Amino acid sequence: MSDVEGDGAVDGSHHDDKWEYRRLRLPPGISRLSAATQLSINAEFTGWELSNVRLYPDGTRRIWLRRRRQLAAAGLPELIT
Repeated sequence: MSDVEGDGAVDGSHHDDKWEYRRLRLPPGISRLSAATQLSINAEFTGWELSNVRLYPDGTRRIWLRRRRQLAAAGLPELIT
């Protein structure tokens, strides 16, 4: 499963008091422009922002995304309507 459409893979996620983090891996064949476009579209619709990018010698990109934690995501019950 991937939040980034195409060949990206979700490597893991974690959170702290204020932020949720998600780590993605993009394979070597994805261009910089394509990666930027995919991440921009993802950010627009899911609220993630870029935290860190590492480019490895083989062309693989490891990307950290973050977004503010929401109360429902923090484990609090939702309102019953």
